[in-house]
Amino acid sequence: MNDARHFLVVSHTGRQSALEATGEVCSQLLAAGAVPVVASEHWNDVHASVPELNGAVRRFEETDSALIELVIVLGGDGTILRAAELMREYPVAPLLGVNLGHVGFLAESERDDLGYTVARALARDYAVEERMTLSVRAKVGDEVVYESWALNEATVEKAERERMLEVVVEVDRRPLSSFGCDGIVMSTPTGSTAYSFSAGGPVVWPSLEAILLVPLSAHALFARPLVVGADSSLAVEILQRTEAAAVIWCDGRRTFDLPPGARVIVRKSSVPVRLARLHEAPFTDRLVNKFQLPVTGWRGPVGRD
Repeated sequence: MNDARHFLVVSHTGRQSALEATGEVCSQLLAAGAVPVVASEHWNDVHASVPELNGAVRRFEETDSALIELVIVLGGDGTILRAAELMREYPVAPLLGVNLGHVGFLAESERDDLGYTVARALARDYAVEERMTLSVRAKVGDEVVYESWALNEATVEKAERERMLEVVVEVDRRPLSSFGCDGIVMSTPTGSTAYSFSAGGPVVWPSLEAILLVPLSAHALFARPLVVGADSSLAVEILQRTEAAAVIWCDGRRTFDLPPGARVIVRKSSVPVRLARLHEAPFTDRLVNKFQLPVTGWRGPVGRD
């Protein structure tokens, strides 16, 4: 069985459409002699919805992660973030997203192309693109109290609606500014179209390695979004005088409570996330298609620019 090709299928099993798509994908993989693998958290939902798969699908937790060739993700960007979380300890297998949500910015294909997408996966007909991730560490004094990572962003936020956080922002171990705010978003270029974008941050092309810092509702004259190089470090220190409880979120999935005086340090991680790509369209086209941007009237360049 270890000689067979293994594909991890991660889906948003809270949606019937995702369960149906999971059954289609697993059936297509089985017909090709491959082994579909499903995480335990989805196991019961998948087997209850597609009983004919009983005994044919393997459980992820009982499978050697090194055997996973590709991760097929059925859902929106949140499902892709969950798949990246599952494979963090073995990040060699790329993620191939099929959008079943709304925007699905990280996804590579749509529901109508499901059979074609799986066929391309079986034929190994895809390119692999590496996306930078963040290393996240929280310290209280000299003690490291929390460590994690993020593909999109790490966010330090207030945990109570009625109070502000008092923070100092630091770049490369030097203080930049202090102010009150609702929080701070520290993002990768991949995350620049997610929470950072909603908070007023710039869109950064994923081919550029950088770290973004975007304040949330800052009470300050100088609290603009910042973009620093991938070799830089960012830190947010929660001042002792702050009265609000604080919390850190990584990709909106992993969280930890922070006391006053805590410092959150963000750097580029040495472990990227690998995305499988079926199309060579430039990032500009992805922006236009996903955000439905108006380009009517564009005639294109004449000759060479």
